[in-house]
Amino acid sequence: MRTILITGPGGGGRTTIAAATALAAAREGARTLLLGADRTDTLGAALGSATGPAPHEAAPHLTVWRPDAAERFREDLTAFQDRAANVLDLLGAARLDAEEVTPLPGAEELSFLRALRDAALSERFDLLVVDLPPQPQALALLGLPEELRRYLRRLLPPERQAARALRPVLGRLAGVPMPSDWLYETAARWDVELAAVEAVLTDRDTVVRLVAEPGPAGADAVRTAGLGLALRGLRTEALIANRTLPESTPDSWLSSLLAQQRKTLADWQEQPYDVHPVPHLGRDPRGADDLAALAVPGVKPAPAPVEWPVEDRRSEDGVLVWHIPLPGAIRDELDLIRRGDELVISAGPFRRIVPLPSALRRCGVAGAGLREGELRIRFAPDPDLWPATGR
Repeated sequence: MRTILITGPGGGGRTTIAAATALAAAREGARTLLLGADRTDTLGAALGSATGPAPHEAAPHLTVWRPDAAERFREDLTAFQDRAANVLDLLGAARLDAEEVTPLPGAEELSFLRALRDAALSERFDLLVVDLPPQPQALALLGLPEELRRYLRRLLPPERQAARALRPVLGRLAGVPMPSDWLYETAARWDVELAAVEAVLTDRDTVVRLVAEPGPAGADAVRTAGLGLALRGLRTEALIANRTLPESTPDSWLSSLLAQQRKTLADWQEQPYDVHPVPHLGRDPRGADDLAALAVPGVKPAPAPVEWPVEDRRSEDGVLVWHIPLPGAIRDELDLIRRGDELVISAGPFRRIVPLPSALRRCGVAGAGLREGELRIRFAPDPDLWPATGR
């Protein structure tokens, strides 16, 4: 299944573009599922028909689903209490009824990621269009599975679960009880679920469409979003320049706005994205006819996957070079920290901790530079770790 993730700055019209994209694909015969993250029914307003927690057919070949994150959280908590019943009884804990549970911070994001995974793994559809939250929340959401998996592996390393026979001895030596089997089993189950979500996001058939109005604010938002997505290794397929004005604009105030849009569009054409202007209809699009008038781009073949290649330059310069594409990065806003076999990369407001490729783990960092939107990190082989035959 192809997956198109759509996001952009708040108020930029991302939900309308998501609805128009899904409707256009459905009209071409693709079995399409449109998944929405908003609590309010913004998708229904764009489509002209209400949406809700139960998937329903909004048009031929088009199914719309806006999952109820609160209900999924209640179900998850109830299931967790059932699995941990013995421990809760031992502690004398009073179990929570489903009716008294309200979602905790972060619960809605996790529930939506699970819904995204379930939708992407469904065999009923050819295309999944995801109306993500506004840009800042979307970027945090897309990085959540990888970050949570890393936390789980650090706090509850899977290899420790294998040493079950040693736990009583270790507990006596440490003076504290060791984690129980159910805790490791729960962590393993969460890891599997998060890995499935991560696999969907990094799949070669998953792409991102950015939606923004051409102008100074939109340009800043696109630069920031492009940098955050690139740091996550996600592919930006297209930039939708939404609500563009017609060239013949007699009003002086609108003429000034048109000139501003022209400048931004010209700048965007220099970016590594396909830019698609979508016209301003003079009103908020409502219903299938208005969405069709937007003429959003169709679904294209999957682009080449994002790669972070390691270039072997030992014979020329004595180093290996790790190439990391970071379009929009600014030299003064970049920072690198080596932590064992991991590299902490900070770019603007974003940070990601990535494992080093196996060859680079036997090297030391020898320098880094930013050139033409690409971070190039030089690694010098450690002679004590690098085999002589590899020189």
